[in-house]
Amino acid sequence: MTNTAETIRKGRKFDQVLDGARQVFMADGFEGASVDEIARVASVSKATLYSYFPDKRLLFMEVANRECQRQAHGALDSIDMQAEPRAVLGQTGRHFLTFVTSQFGQQIFRICVAESDRFPELGQRFYDSGPAVFRSVMAAYFKEAQGRGELQIDDFVFAADQFGELCKAAVWARLIFGVAQSVSREEIDRVVDGAVETFMARYGT
Repeated sequence: MTNTAETIRKGRKFDQVLDGARQVFMADGFEGASVDEIARVASVSKATLYSYFPDKRLLFMEVANRECQRQAHGALDSIDMQAEPRAVLGQTGRHFLTFVTSQFGQQIFRICVAESDRFPELGQRFYDSGPAVFRSVMAAYFKEAQGRGELQIDDFVFAADQFGELCKAAVWARLIFGVAQSVSREEIDRVVDGAVETFMARYGT
């Protein structure tokens, strides 16, 4: 079965299950989280949990989608999108890189890739709930900043994609391939500061 709409059933305790699952996944990771523990924390029976989510991966991705939405909206609420580009890029880049290099963020990526054949729509849902929000918000900000004479950009969406990739330089591949296990706050600052300088050298006025 390849349609999550057909395999996930919503009901009275649906949000209760997700809240419990989020606590367990955030604490133990995907592999370490047991269905028994999720059911216990959510205060539901295993039968109830399985009636909503017959596959633990589907449950994880539903939690991941909500977490990505929460992260995206949290970033937007905490950043002054009327500030000058260096400030907005620095704050946005740190929020973005901190999340994607977290254990939870890496697990989301790995499961999207691993399950792409069985559940191809999971990747689309994750992209729409997180990366696409980042992309559209940054593109809109770039357009406004250009209107104020602070940036000069031909393609706002492409520029947003470029900045996202610059923020992953030197750290993302090492984490995904297991060369490194974590990224320090100092390294995140170094990468994001470099991304901002490179972006402004190309698009700053």
